[in-house]
Amino acid sequence: MHSRMLAGRTALVTGSTSGIGLGIARALAAAGANIAINGFGDRVEIDALGVELSRNYDVSVQYVGADMSQPDAIALMMRELTATLGPVDILVNNAGIQHVAPIETFPRSRWDTILAINLSAAFHTTQAVFADMKARRWGRIINIASAHGLVASPFKSAYVAAKHGLIGLTKVAALEGAEAGITANAVCPGYVWTPLVEKQIPGQARSHNMTEAEVIRNVLLVNQPTKRFATVEEVGALVTFLCSDQAQSITGAALPVDGGWTAH
Repeated sequence: MHSRMLAGRTALVTGSTSGIGLGIARALAAAGANIAINGFGDRVEIDALGVELSRNYDVSVQYVGADMSQPDAIALMMRELTATLGPVDILVNNAGIQHVAPIETFPRSRWDTILAINLSAAFHTTQAVFADMKARRWGRIINIASAHGLVASPFKSAYVAAKHGLIGLTKVAALEGAEAGITANAVCPGYVWTPLVEKQIPGQARSHNMTEAEVIRNVLLVNQPTKRFATVEEVGALVTFLCSDQAQSITGAALPVDGGWTAH
């Protein structure tokens, strides 16, 4: 693939100030796309990140800080983004949160927030770009689901429900956009090495009375047969490929990046 194959395209990546989302934003910028970054964090650090991406990849970068749990904030973000960077060609719905608890004690407010950010936000952003993508007869929608969009784990009712729903939304968008040059796919990572995961390991080691190496192998990666974390670069590379012309016949798919987790 040509290194600047997305030059002139505009990509919105939600939840992209760190972790997987940032890795995707970097990959798309490296392919020449102008980038809208979204997420929470220190504004000085976020502005510095925008400068870095712009300088390193010679693209336009804009920060759009909407709270993805609020439909009105999402609508405003989409209008502002279109007015500044232009119509969104590539939509990557990555924003997500997690909470772990048994069903009988799962806080209702956490259920509502997880569904709002992990699922409903993707509908609102998709709805905002879909008609324009149809009119221009080109669009790429990539929803970052999870291995938990394909299989379940105990104590993650809201997250698993949202990610399964996100894959369903992806399939509907793929069918509705199929004759208009729009593809929609879900990427389903397992455990990915991010700063957030790295920070969890010492605490997990103490609570399980294990070494950090044992936590990685026997707790975090227990379901990943490769016994290695995926990387944000691997996820970013797949997303970039799905945006390419070579991937125009791939739509409605849920693609695992999970080290064989869902092959069980």
